[in-house]
Amino acid sequence: MSYPSENPSGATPGPNEAHQPPPREPDRPQPPHQPPRVGLGESPYGGALNVLSNAAWQVLLTAGVAAIALGVFVLAWPAATLVVVGVLFGIYLLVSGVFQLAGAFGHHVPGHLRALSFISGAFSLLLGLICFRGAAESILLLALWIGFGWLMRGTLMTAMAISTHDLPARGWQIFLGVITGLAGVVLIVSPFHSIAALTLVAGIWLIVLGVTEVIHAFQLRGRSKKLVAGAQGTRARLGSHPHPQV
Repeated sequence: MSYPSENPSGATPGPNEAHQPPPREPDRPQPPHQPPRVGLGESPYGGALNVLSNAAWQVLLTAGVAAIALGVFVLAWPAATLVVVGVLFGIYLLVSGVFQLAGAFGHHVPGHLRALSFISGAFSLLLGLICFRGAAESILLLALWIGFGWLMRGTLMTAMAISTHDLPARGWQIFLGVITGLAGVVLIVSPFHSIAALTLVAGIWLIVLGVTEVIHAFQLRGRSKKLVAGAQGTRARLGSHPHPQV
């Protein structure tokens, strides 16, 4: 039995044709470039976290030093501190009075509230102008302002705690309300001595707060250094034993 020849012409292939290479296959598309894998401890956010931790302890340290300096200034020159606070209080009253008077003429304010806002604004302007007559007047008004505020707050806290039986920490709320109200009464009865004592307490509190913030700043700095060192050690160990590519 004869089979059909693969060469239709029946000619014998020449030596050059017998050694010709097979036809070349078309080039396959190369896979897209894969970014390098990030191992454990090599988070791209590590640098940002390091910067944020450094900024956090530096800001905390600056705030602590500023609080200590302000507390020392208050304790060293209490009279000058009271004068400055009195002037700032007078400026606050003037600005508040101007805004209240401007708001009294707004179209969104009802008629009965417009008169109240106008009276309150005019009274704030009057008290602000009195503050600029002298240091004694500004300190007196400041003490009375704080005293009446504490008295009202203490009264409201005590009344709310007594009337609400299921209030959390009801006993502490009553105690704090009574203490706040008594402090307001003391400021109203003896404004100058009370405001002087309050100034000394504020100076001591600022120093204690500043020292606490400075200590916390150095603790935060030490913890951030430990975290950075631990991340670098993990990165070094993973660099010697890289993960297999998937």
